[in-house]
Amino acid sequence: MTRSPGRVGVVIMAYGTPATPDDVEGYYTHIRRGRPPSPEQLADLVGRYEALGGSSTLAARTASQVAAITAALEEMAPGTFRVALGQKHAAPFIEDAVASLANSEGGVDRLVGLVLAPHFSGASIGEYQARATEAAAAFELGLTAIERWHDLPEYRAFLVAAVKDALAPMPDPTKVVFTAHSLPERVLAGDPYPDELWASAEAVALEIGLDRWAGWSQAWQSAGATPEPWRGPDILAVIDDLAGTGRAKGLLVCPQGFVSDHLEVAYDLDIQASARAVEAGLAFARTRVLNDDPEVMGALARLVLARSGVAR
Repeated sequence: MTRSPGRVGVVIMAYGTPATPDDVEGYYTHIRRGRPPSPEQLADLVGRYEALGGSSTLAARTASQVAAITAALEEMAPGTFRVALGQKHAAPFIEDAVASLANSEGGVDRLVGLVLAPHFSGASIGEYQARATEAAAAFELGLTAIERWHDLPEYRAFLVAAVKDALAPMPDPTKVVFTAHSLPERVLAGDPYPDELWASAEAVALEIGLDRWAGWSQAWQSAGATPEPWRGPDILAVIDDLAGTGRAKGLLVCPQGFVSDHLEVAYDLDIQASARAVEAGLAFARTRVLNDDPEVMGALARLVLARSGVAR
């Protein structure tokens, strides 16, 4: 295949979500590495989607993010970049995205991989990038992996503004708790994920002037339904503990580990955690999440450009 010199393919990677209620079982089976869920597990997940109207908004949110990054890249370097979405657990898969770029008219001469998740973990971003790199090798293409972007000034500024805005109407005192998706303890040994989450939460808290412990802390959420230990404390336990101390009237959750409104935000926080807080007598709110914020999408596009080797 003749490749257009200087043309760069960008694989934007995301978790994926079932397109329709009929796709939930296949999606869940893929997450479980080919092991079908039990009837009880499937019913629980279907029930969560039904509580949100039957499906998640993740697909639409991800499409908007990809479109925003694509438009920003085109504005900065017209005709240079070709962008494709590749997902971990739903079509189009990561391998599909790489193939579509490699086989596109004129092809591409190299790839950049960007995951729509700010903090690095070998079990998440590491796996995305490994799959993209392996798929690229089959087409004799190199791939530059962007492994983290939680320290982008634009992203930090977004979190600071989101916390300030959500905190303003809350009763005094209100505690801010920064959350992210829990992972099994076995995969976190020596992994930078917890430290990166702590660093970004601390940076935001310091910018706002929140007191440590009384003003802010860190928690985890959305642990998998497996018998092995997952990193905690879970946000539901934090809610119970905070209510028991009597030291706060409100709780504000900043889901810093998530970049779009989807199941783990709209159900785990807006429904489940909110209900627990009400039962415990705490005012509850959460910050807005990134979605397709133009400042951050533009910053991600600039990061791709910088890592691509394209001269500006």
